[in-house]
Formats: sequence, structure tokens, C-alpha cells
Amino acid sequence: MSKPVSEHYAALGLKSDATLADIKKAFRQKASQFHPDRNLDEDAPARFRAAQEAYDVLSDPDKRQAYDDNRRRSLLDDPADTAREIWHHYFQPFLKH
Repeated sequence: MSKPVSEHYAALGLKSDATLADIKKAFRQKASQFHPDRNLDEDAPARFRAAQEAYDVLSDPDKRQAYDDNRRRSLLDDPADTAREIWHHYFQPFLKH
């Protein structure tokens, strides 16, 4: 099984059609929320770094295009893993009720 691609859009709470303004706004919110100096939760530093990495990729048009291309390729390369991930993240919570 291949290593999953980091989900930069999810790190910022965005959909893949987000504008640059959306990306900047979401980054500022996440950076403020998870900055280690302000948030003492154990996972705050990792979530802060994930937001920084997501912003670095998604705010650069060339890096974003390469990232989006890789996401599409990953979806097509391993559809069974993609289907399992979609099921787990999107549908499973509805079945628990």
C-alpha cells in the first residue's frame, strides 16, 4: 500500500475549489487556533505545521497544480483504497447513529 498524500485542503478546512483568498483566510484562522504559544493541546504543534505546509503548497499556483494533479492520479491509481477512505471518513459516521 502506498503512502497516502497529505490532505492539504482538509488541514485548512477547505474544498478543492477554494480561492487564494479562501486559502489565506483559512490559514490565518488555523495558524491562530493551533499556534503552540496559544494552544497547549498535545496535537497543536502538529496541526500548526500541517496548516503551514498546506498554505505553502496551496498558495503557490505551481505547487498547487502539482498537488492537485497528484491527488487525481492517486485516486485513479488505487481506487480500492480511495473507496475505503471515502467510506471510512464520510459514510461511517452516519451509520453510528
